[in-house]
Amino acid sequence: MPPPSPLLPMLAAMLGITTFAVMDGMMKVATLALGAYGAMFWRNLAGSLIMLPIWLRRGNGWPSPALMKLHLKRSAVVAVLAVLFFYGLARTPIGEAMALTFISPLIALYLASWMLGETVSRRAVIGSVIGLGGVAVIALGKFSGDYTADSIQGLVAILVSAALYAWNLVLQREQAQLACPEEIAFFQTLMVFCLLGIGAWWFAPPPALGDWWMLIGSAVLSLVSLILLSWAYSRAEAQVLVPLEYTAFIWAALFGWLVFSEEVTWRTLIGVTLIVAGCLLASRRNEPHLEPV
Repeated sequence: MPPPSPLLPMLAAMLGITTFAVMDGMMKVATLALGAYGAMFWRNLAGSLIMLPIWLRRGNGWPSPALMKLHLKRSAVVAVLAVLFFYGLARTPIGEAMALTFISPLIALYLASWMLGETVSRRAVIGSVIGLGGVAVIALGKFSGDYTADSIQGLVAILVSAALYAWNLVLQREQAQLACPEEIAFFQTLMVFCLLGIGAWWFAPPPALGDWWMLIGSAVLSLVSLILLSWAYSRAEAQVLVPLEYTAFIWAALFGWLVFSEEVTWRTLIGVTLIVAGCLLASRRNEPHLEPV
């Protein structure tokens, strides 16, 4: 029997990536109003309340202790990387920020080798060098003479977030094979909310009434993206789906241009081309396989 067609998972992943890119734009607005920490805290409260009845209706019962540990581990990683990303996003054009995150698949390759014992090929090493060259091209624009302390802090925050997102990719593949999409979306939003609640007294003052539309809207988009991507990654090889992540740059750049009047520079386009080329080269294999992402 021939393997199932990856068309539907690919379409689901592309839609999930698109909704996630639009959510990034809404979260940039929310972060400018509330700060990165506050925006993430209140967004995940809204997401938890939205997902609770959906998860209860699913009726799969309480996860096992081992699965709860995996949910908690990924939620902790997501909480830190998301706050760092949105902190950087408030100080960096959306398209440029998204381009910098494209180093994540390259880092995930080496994490998979370390954590899962996979062999890193020569092609992967060459791809890594090309991808890091793209990051350098974009980063050099920050040191062109007209940079600010905020822009440098934003650059560093996004690069650290991208490294953590690579770990998140490794955990995502494992999680998608053990839990349904609704469970993943509910427990991730709930656990991130609880983890950020530790510092909410200091960093997350209550939003104004007019800010809630951004928080609820971004929560809905985040949940839709989580469900679609979890569904896709449980049904198709990651080598088929990971390259679709690069389409996020198109939507991020378009949203930044339309809403924030952000210019997409030639330096950014050259840098993102190198990053994508490096990632595609690093992820190629001679035989079908399942990537551990």
